[in-house]
Amino acid sequence: MAMSTWTEYVFARKLGRAPSPGDVVELVPDLVGFHDLTGYHVLEMMEKMGGVEVFDKDKLVVAFDHLSPAPTVRAAEIQVYIRRHVRAIGLKNFHDVGEGIMHQIILEKYALPAHFIFGADSHTNTAGAVGAFAQGMGATDIAAMLKIGRTWLVVPQPIKIEIRGEPPAAVTGKDVVLHLLSVYKAEGLNGYSADVYVERPSAFPMDYRATVANMSTELGADAMMFVPDSETYAYLEKTRGAAPRVDFVPGGKYIDEYTVELDRLEPLVAAPHSVDNVKSVREVEGVEVDQVFIGSCTNGRLSDIEAAARILKRGRAKARCIAIPASYSVFRQALEAGYIDVLTKAGCVVTYGTCGPCIGGHFGVLGPGETAVSTSNRNFVGRMGANDSKVYLANAYTAAAAALEGRIVDPRKYL
Repeated sequence: MAMSTWTEYVFARKLGRAPSPGDVVELVPDLVGFHDLTGYHVLEMMEKMGGVEVFDKDKLVVAFDHLSPAPTVRAAEIQVYIRRHVRAIGLKNFHDVGEGIMHQIILEKYALPAHFIFGADSHTNTAGAVGAFAQGMGATDIAAMLKIGRTWLVVPQPIKIEIRGEPPAAVTGKDVVLHLLSVYKAEGLNGYSADVYVERPSAFPMDYRATVANMSTELGADAMMFVPDSETYAYLEKTRGAAPRVDFVPGGKYIDEYTVELDRLEPLVAAPHSVDNVKSVREVEGVEVDQVFIGSCTNGRLSDIEAAARILKRGRAKARCIAIPASYSVFRQALEAGYIDVLTKAGCVVTYGTCGPCIGGHFGVLGPGETAVSTSNRNFVGRMGANDSKVYLANAYTAAAAALEGRIVDPRKYL
């Protein structure tokens, strides 16, 4: 195999040739997904196209996560509608209420290096953590893809991001992606595919990679893919029992390159009301906080729950604290490790497998004038509730410290 960028490699592997950036290509997806919030529209469009028929039911994943468990009659009606179609299709890859957030489930159970994965949700690119070309699309595109078994893409321009060194105390993948947002700004990577190389694989584990890939949506990237390495294969062997290798030879030409020096980072936050309004946690210390949310497809993984427990073992939270592991699997691991016990003793409300607070849907909607620290991915006006509420995005250490003190503080003093 000739030297290439990872982006070139995945397209060449799929198409049998290496297309050029800007080319329009047609390909067969390896995996397609939708959830309860978008699934209704996908199925509705398929019905308008002549009926709900799926080109390959083994390549479809459906998960109930956004309004799950159903907080309203309408949400329940939609879930009943989707379940009916799931049964009619005979879908085996169906994950009902409580199993987890779709992006986390896809990462745990389905995504593989060089896969092409598309979902009716903007944060589908989380699967880029294992080297998959993963992209969110609209309901109509997903409906057509499921009907005809193929889709089209404009081949993106490849850029290279290298992550070097080891993260210092209280610095995680969230700080890396917030740093990238401070550099490239929101939507700054639109039309680009970012290939991420990790200098020391074990120093930047899969949980961190998933967070960075997840928020490449906020960067506007067509895809962000971590080039498979020893950490990737270890994760796949642990979660799947097998890790198919790729014959990739690094090289090729990138139109831009950027290096993240981990040891130069500190805990960061995105202040209201933009994901690229990035500041050091020290710049916003003292801001009073009403609610803290630790979870979501961005930061609801085991290392996040562990980080929160390390801080909150020191006492009861002064701000309302909601902690939501991203899947049943993560919840069980956190339970067995004792983290859930720590969080509940600190006064946190703990559940699992729902996006609820992240989208201002349920399980912790913000009221008028309230301020939240959230480990999720967006802090737009009204994102988590009332239009005059404010959301600061942060990693789990910073969020937990804010819960403990009822105000934003530097979490490093607790480590």
